[in-house]
Amino acid sequence: MTASAEPIAIRKIPREGEEESQFQIVLSRFLRHRLAVAGLVVIVIMFIGALLAPYIAPFPRDAVDVAVATRPGPPGTMSSAGQAHLLGVDHLGRDLFTRLLYGARVSLSIAFIVVIVSEVFGVILGATAGFMGGWFDVIISRLVEFLLSIPTLPILLITASILIKTDAQLPLPAFVTGFVSWMLASPPQEANKVIVLIAILILLGWTGAARLMRGMALTLRNQDFVEALRAVGASNTRIMFRHIIPNGLAPILVNASLGLAGIVIAEATLSFLGVGVQEPTPSWGNMLSTAQSYMFQHPWLPLVPGIPLCLVTISFNFIGDGLRDALDPRLKR
Repeated sequence: MTASAEPIAIRKIPREGEEESQFQIVLSRFLRHRLAVAGLVVIVIMFIGALLAPYIAPFPRDAVDVAVATRPGPPGTMSSAGQAHLLGVDHLGRDLFTRLLYGARVSLSIAFIVVIVSEVFGVILGATAGFMGGWFDVIISRLVEFLLSIPTLPILLITASILIKTDAQLPLPAFVTGFVSWMLASPPQEANKVIVLIAILILLGWTGAARLMRGMALTLRNQDFVEALRAVGASNTRIMFRHIIPNGLAPILVNASLGLAGIVIAEATLSFLGVGVQEPTPSWGNMLSTAQSYMFQHPWLPLVPGIPLCLVTISFNFIGDGLRDALDPRLKR
């Protein structure tokens, strides 16, 4: 009986010893959230379409089809070359499907740039304030509280209307303008104005990440592993960047995914009100702004940018919900 029990015990040991990594656990939890997976699929499709806009767009971005008699034209309107305008043409005769693809590239590029830069900036400031404490923590905390007390939309409207409506070009480094110009697939003169909008959104958007990371740093800095790292001679910089920040990234990832939806809406709102992305650079917001003048005669026109805008916003929110559930350590597998 003893001899027969030993092979069974030997066979069970590897199976019991095999443990999934933290990434595999988080991934399996996320994949069980069907709405989050569906949202991720929608975002990937939108992102691929926006990235390949210069190659899959049927017409040039600003090309005007003078042969179209009805402007705006309904979906299926034939061009002068015999090619159909899939979503119709706008009031100037420009292809709406082409404008939609380039607008997706502009709107999504702004959202990702703003969220990445503001989250990184907020994480570093929040981790430094929470881990180091003292006068630096007091200054950062009061600054965050002051910025959060300011109504965001009026400040965005006032600042954007002053900076974006002027014809002057900001003296930006060539590589910054060139990178944003490539991201937006637009000329450098248009990219310069978009950079102003990006900078405004970043200046007002880093506070959430800073508050979250400061709270995580305050909790983690008194843990035993931090004392052990200090005992072996690890510097404060190494402890903060190698241990404090990685262990506090879970709420930051959720905040970033939800922040993407907020930035898309903020950009669309400013562009709709005329103080965001300016013509001829397309964005979903200024496409909606143009459509409002013709929506009673052509009710399908606001749906062209409106449906993708709603889909992207809802998808980012679903992804945020899925990440929140997947990264929650209190949930069972």
